[in-house]
Amino acid sequence: MTDLHASRPDTAETLSALNARFVQHERYDQLFDLAHRLVSLRLADLRSGRVTEGLSLALTAGSGSGKTTAMRHLVRAIQRELSVSDYPQAKIISVSVPSPATLKYVGLRILHALGYELTAERQAWYIWDKVRFHLRENHVLFLHLDEAQDLNTRNSKSELPHVTNMLKTISQDDAWPVGFFLSGTEGLKDIINFDAQLGRRIKGIRFEPLKLHSDADDVVELVKSYCEAAGICLEPGAEEDALGERIIHAGAYEFGLAIRLTLMAIEKALYAEVDCLSCDHFATAFEEWKGCGDAFNPFLIPDFTQVDPRKLFGEEGDL
Repeated sequence: MTDLHASRPDTAETLSALNARFVQHERYDQLFDLAHRLVSLRLADLRSGRVTEGLSLALTAGSGSGKTTAMRHLVRAIQRELSVSDYPQAKIISVSVPSPATLKYVGLRILHALGYELTAERQAWYIWDKVRFHLRENHVLFLHLDEAQDLNTRNSKSELPHVTNMLKTISQDDAWPVGFFLSGTEGLKDIINFDAQLGRRIKGIRFEPLKLHSDADDVVELVKSYCEAAGICLEPGAEEDALGERIIHAGAYEFGLAIRLTLMAIEKALYAEVDCLSCDHFATAFEEWKGCGDAFNPFLIPDFTQVDPRKLFGEEGDL
């Protein structure tokens, strides 16, 4: 029998490598392909000297879906792509929209990301004029706004025209149009759909939640692939224990949380120096993550769907 421990690399390095595998999944392919096509089109415009409106995309998904991790990876990949293109000075920058957000504060955040600081109190129109200027001076082709639903934090229809006009103004700038990569939760749709002109210029992608039964086998296969990369195996009988369904529910039906939980369980197995990942490792990982008792642990009880997986410190009274 092969000695798995003898060939297993350093645990910390293994876990780091497993984290890097997060975006190597087909659910992210559509996002990456579309983004790279938009970059290619923008570079083609620059080569030809054409000035066309900035093309944009919007990614919506639930909290814990992995959208932020995916977008961070995408932004880094696009910056690498631009650096070796025939327009190497081109950039993509990423800014997280603060909550609560005002257009004024968002503009200041963008200026900060561009390396420019205002030293005096200014009105919003002045700030956004500076944003347009510095986007052009820094050769920014795309602006990623994460948690973009917070552009309408107060859910006020009186603010939405200002938000959508800002997005259109930046993307339609006569001198230097900039495309947007918007990522956020479902509230982002309200912003995009508020203005038909804006909506026509944005391509939408959604990360769907996992489905308890139809996605269970795929989740188990994904866990096996992570185990293989970690140099361990998945304990036989996992399917009979409904492991896939338990992981999906424990991860609140979000892909990112399911992967996070899997990595936590694998970490438990690696540090325990065992050769197989078991349901017990998931139970321990979930308990540590949520601080719950056994009666609130979906890996320990038969009727696991009764557990609310987003609650911390669950007790029997919460079932």
